[in-house]
Amino acid sequence: MEFGAVLQTNPPASRTVYLAKLAEQHGFDYAWTFDSHLLWQEPYVIYSQILAETHRIKVGPMVTNPATRDWTVTASLYATLNEMYGNRTICGIGRGDSAVRVTNGAPTTLKTLRESIHVIRELANSRSVEYNGAQLQFPWSVGSELEVWVAAYGPLALKLAGEVGDGFILQMADLDVAEWMIATVREAAEKVGRDPLSIKICVAAPMYIANSDEQSEWEHMRDQCRWFGGMVGNHVADIVAKYGEGSAVPKALTDYIAGREGYDYNQHGRAGNAHAEFVPDEIVDRFCVLGTADQHVEKLKALKELGVDQFAGYLQHDNKEETLRVYGETVIPAMRDQITAKV
Repeated sequence: MEFGAVLQTNPPASRTVYLAKLAEQHGFDYAWTFDSHLLWQEPYVIYSQILAETHRIKVGPMVTNPATRDWTVTASLYATLNEMYGNRTICGIGRGDSAVRVTNGAPTTLKTLRESIHVIRELANSRSVEYNGAQLQFPWSVGSELEVWVAAYGPLALKLAGEVGDGFILQMADLDVAEWMIATVREAAEKVGRDPLSIKICVAAPMYIANSDEQSEWEHMRDQCRWFGGMVGNHVADIVAKYGEGSAVPKALTDYIAGREGYDYNQHGRAGNAHAEFVPDEIVDRFCVLGTADQHVEKLKALKELGVDQFAGYLQHDNKEETLRVYGETVIPAMRDQITAKV
């Protein structure tokens, strides 16, 4: 299993760069960031600095969208970073949430998402593509490589991920939901003639390391990570509105939003926000990866059994450095294939 750290680009930008460097030092493979240009700083500028100060870690948004940038501009950003730093970028993309809703916009259609994935991927892989009636290619880009991983929740979005994504991003660590979604993505891939196992599966959720199994520590962890259930609730509310409460979507995902009354994007992704109070402890525990190092390893092994290739841990809490340290010294080694020097 590979590992990613998911960061917010809060000022100062040097802090984001520092955490990405620390993640690399502790063995993480990816440094992901939010991409919401009004709420936080511009990630692509910060990616350049991260790449300049690291050696192997890959960077990318979790997730960008087709609405806030022209697709050719997005592709140019990746191709330029790849030329400068050697193919160390990745693109996570979805229909759009905070980046579009804060400007009173709405998520794009799945048709638009599908088309944007094609254009971004072809251009950022130094290939030619048709766009707005013209055949386009970057004349300065040679050998650039970019995978596009699709973030999805609803049945049709999962189908799209299976049909066109290089990877699938599931933003929650609930085992039951993950099993259903991974199966849905792979079934969609198989139906269009793709190898379902070729699609990389990434589960992204808050990770918080506790020193003990004491109740007081659990209460603090839950309070620090409850925001995540509120964020996921935005997408779940859209699914329920579209498909109804009796859809094929697991009840473990839909039932908890019954108490949801609204959402303040000014507090999006922040620990202690007021609009996540409706999220019960059970959902926090199911959606996140919390507890001692051993408890993290136990849940990650269960996700790996479901076919998860990467766990990307959100660090929007008060225990960033310690969580990275324990992952580097204990959790990641426990999840790697063990090789002995002498048999």
